[in-house]
Amino acid sequence: MQKADLQPTSDTVPNQIAVDETVIRVNGEQCWLYAAINPATNKFLHVRLFQTLTTQLALLFFRELHEKQQVEQTTFLVDGAQYLQSALNRLGLRFQYVRHGNRNRIERVFREVERRTSSFANAFRNAELETAESWLQAFAVWYNSCQT
Repeated sequence: MQKADLQPTSDTVPNQIAVDETVIRVNGEQCWLYAAINPATNKFLHVRLFQTLTTQLALLFFRELHEKQQVEQTTFLVDGAQYLQSALNRLGLRFQYVRHGNRNRIERVFREVERRTSSFANAFRNAELETAESWLQAFAVWYNSCQT
């Protein structure tokens, strides 16, 4: 059996993409949910769950996003996270350090993720990282369908 591709999809090329990360607990361990959203629509473009924050993982995240989305002319809205800025620099992609405005839209989306996962204390108990990531990707697809 093949695993379903649960990553959100989009056929529009956004002018801006907001990127950030938030902590999700999996089996009591801290993991990081990386997300890219279109601030014009509040829809997820890509989500991944990693066990740490590194430039290499940020590169992987952006490469995967680039495979799905034409991002050469897009401006990425990021916070002060050096690993995100370094990864975007290495890939030759434009970014802008933004503390407020359109980048804050991703914070609203993260609040919804945290609200949905709060019923189990923002944690995935007795779940593997891959299971938690699959659930979060399925949530992103569902969330996008509600944003129309």
